[in-house]
Amino acid sequence: MAILDYLAKERTIAKPGFNRWLVPPAALAIHLCIGMAYGFSVFWLPLSKAIGITAPVVCPESMGFFDKVFTTTCDWPISMLGWMFTLFFVFLGSSTAIWGSWLEHAGPRKAGVVSALCWCGGLVISAIGVYLHQIWMLWLGSGVIGGIGLGLGYISPVSTLIKWFPDRRGMATGMAIMGFGGGAMIGAPLANKLMNFYATPTNVGVWQTFLTMAAIYFVFMIGGALGYRVPPSGWKPEGWTPPVEKNSNAMITTKHVHLSKAWKTPQFWLLWAVLCLNVSAGIGIIGMASPLLQEVFAGKLIGINVAFNDLTAAQKTQIAAIAAGFTGLLSLFNIGGRFVWASLSDHLGRKKTFFIFFVLGFILYALIPSLGKAGSLALFVTAFCIIVSMYGGGFATIPAYLADMFGTQMVGAIHGRLLTAWSTAGVLGPVLVNYIREYQLGHGVASSQAYNVTMYVLAGFMVLGFLCNLLVRPVAEKNFMTDEELAKEKLLAKDRALSEETGKGVVATGIGTARAQGKVIFASAAVGIPLLYGFWNTILQAIKLFR
Repeated sequence: MAILDYLAKERTIAKPGFNRWLVPPAALAIHLCIGMAYGFSVFWLPLSKAIGITAPVVCPESMGFFDKVFTTTCDWPISMLGWMFTLFFVFLGSSTAIWGSWLEHAGPRKAGVVSALCWCGGLVISAIGVYLHQIWMLWLGSGVIGGIGLGLGYISPVSTLIKWFPDRRGMATGMAIMGFGGGAMIGAPLANKLMNFYATPTNVGVWQTFLTMAAIYFVFMIGGALGYRVPPSGWKPEGWTPPVEKNSNAMITTKHVHLSKAWKTPQFWLLWAVLCLNVSAGIGIIGMASPLLQEVFAGKLIGINVAFNDLTAAQKTQIAAIAAGFTGLLSLFNIGGRFVWASLSDHLGRKKTFFIFFVLGFILYALIPSLGKAGSLALFVTAFCIIVSMYGGGFATIPAYLADMFGTQMVGAIHGRLLTAWSTAGVLGPVLVNYIREYQLGHGVASSQAYNVTMYVLAGFMVLGFLCNLLVRPVAEKNFMTDEELAKEKLLAKDRALSEETGKGVVATGIGTARAQGKVIFASAAVGIPLLYGFWNTILQAIKLFR
């Protein structure tokens, strides 16, 4: 019970001398760990030959699906392993929708600890599944339980950061959410090194890698969760004055909408569609980035004018290495876009920022087939980098957009409900891109042109997104909580007024005491050094693209 008391929200209210810049590193510590979900494909090939070691032991054609789920005599095909990726994002969206309201009342520290238990516990269950060769344990462990951990870890800092940084909502959420995009940059190379370390002539080293990463991630995630603090109710940064409502942006409210009403408003569903359309287009491209570049440019990537199907095995290996650099470059823009676009939205406004995403996205998607046909590699790559930066930017900007529209009191829960759009997009985008490609190839279209129709369809998504964003208007007055309703919600959320706490004088904008400054430097280094390592590895990969 003492542990539960320590995790209680009221125990996380910041005391004098606390520096708000400690909260972003705490959020990054969790997001960089759960962001490994994007890099799980690094395990597919080793797991597909977990029994055969050097080559997969193929299951008999007569073996049914359920027999393959429980078999210990043949290897899993990559198509079965790939279901874990789908489960990640389905359960991420589902868990945030179901437990978002609980998180607002329980606080970020408790949610962060539960996230660590689910994500790291899921890896442990997956390790047992690999050891026993039971794929259902991987689906249950990392896919379902880990997916729930992803959801709770993803939204745990959102409401807290927005309350700590009312003057820079976009920048604050961008700092944290960029970690989710950067997790694979650190985790994928680490997983490769660990699998090579643990591999033996009779073992591919995956289950040991899962256990090692679970231990490392647990330390970082618990450290991040315990680092969370919430500001007292009514707190504001030193020297900052909230805008007067009648003179402020009409799209930014100073009032609050309850979750029970927010999700029933047209604004919620318009923003749901905005996120879904932006993510569907971006995630479909990210999932096919490597084969897309190889099939469109083929031999031109290594200086010869040869179609993809006419390349030798050795040449295909060469261009695959170059395509890996392209994928790494997209990762950098995915991460950078989360911080840069979200920060820009503080100055441009959220609605204008999404207008830029959809107008620029439409132009770029529509131009890509022509750029590919012209053989302009630099412009082709640039177009994709900008698109992916806006994909990441959409994730980081949407929490601030929600806070502007619905207030900050329940923004974490509202954001959690909205993330069902991500779950939908995680299925819609890749399925659309993959099936259109297969249809084109099946009807004799050259592989270099198999993505053209897809690009035009995604350009159409941008038009729909533009229209949805255009229709967003301020929330109707009737939907806001009354003073009595707000007071009741604050009581349930265990919020305490500034005057009731020793929170008066909390360091907000300055560097604070030497001790507080030292904590910020240490916390920033703890997450910054691994992130810089990931950046460096990715840049080295990306350089191959332009050699």
